[in-house]
Amino acid sequence: MKATLYTLIALIAFAANSLFCRMALAQGYIDPWNFTIIRLLSGAACLGIIMGVYSYNLKRKGAFNREILNDRGSWRSSITLLVYALSFSIAYVELDTGTGALILFSAVQLTMIGWGIYKKEQLSALQWAAFIVALGGFVYLMLPSAAVPSVLGASLMALSGVAWGIYSIRGKVCVSPLRTTGFNFIRSLVAVPILLLVGMSYIKTVSIEGVLLACASGAIASGVGYSIWYVAMPLLKSTQAAVVQLCVPVLAAVAGVLFLSEQLTVEFVIASSLILGAVLVFILNKHKA
Repeated sequence: MKATLYTLIALIAFAANSLFCRMALAQGYIDPWNFTIIRLLSGAACLGIIMGVYSYNLKRKGAFNREILNDRGSWRSSITLLVYALSFSIAYVELDTGTGALILFSAVQLTMIGWGIYKKEQLSALQWAAFIVALGGFVYLMLPSAAVPSVLGASLMALSGVAWGIYSIRGKVCVSPLRTTGFNFIRSLVAVPILLLVGMSYIKTVSIEGVLLACASGAIASGVGYSIWYVAMPLLKSTQAAVVQLCVPVLAAVAGVLFLSEQLTVEFVIASSLILGAVLVFILNKHKA
């Protein structure tokens, strides 16, 4: 029951990230640059507090070892985090909530699967077929005449997904995912002055609603969401953890329909069915093997 509750909350937080961003930008409450700045600041602050509480509890229990203490992320991971966050925000100026989430998720999964192929990971015939179908669904999704109105927006969201995929691959070797993500968020703040140079020209368009949505995206959907996910992951089998993430684009699409009156197109349904179904087959076949 605990695993189900934590997983559900984390997935809702991940889908809410897309909703908060799209809501803020589609309504013109804030620009992508200032949204990203506030998201990174609020995410770093929230994760810093959570890390402090986590470290204190470990010390109190006598379980705080040197290996965990030395796990502080890396500058390379921080760069991929920054690319992910900024591309994510700029892309959502023109993409629907569900479409953006599906492109992001697809790019993440294809990046991680592609890395496995590059590292000569053995794939079965069914996995190869699933990978080709998922890739075909992704290409169909990216066509301007299909489910996305903007080639630039779709390309930026795909870049965001690739960056998050690289971040995830690099994170597989970390000892404490929570501390790694927290320190990477903190490192990413080095880029805030550069983002401000562009963001200052849009400062007059920033509203209180935009600031609150950016804070919600950073502190709640990112900071709290990631923390709860890291609590849920040890309670799930690796197959379950991979499969449940397939729900995120679906939840995001439903949220877009409910809160932003967005329409689900036939093209989106076809693309999501192809991609999510193929990735599901790939994951299940991989762990069976």
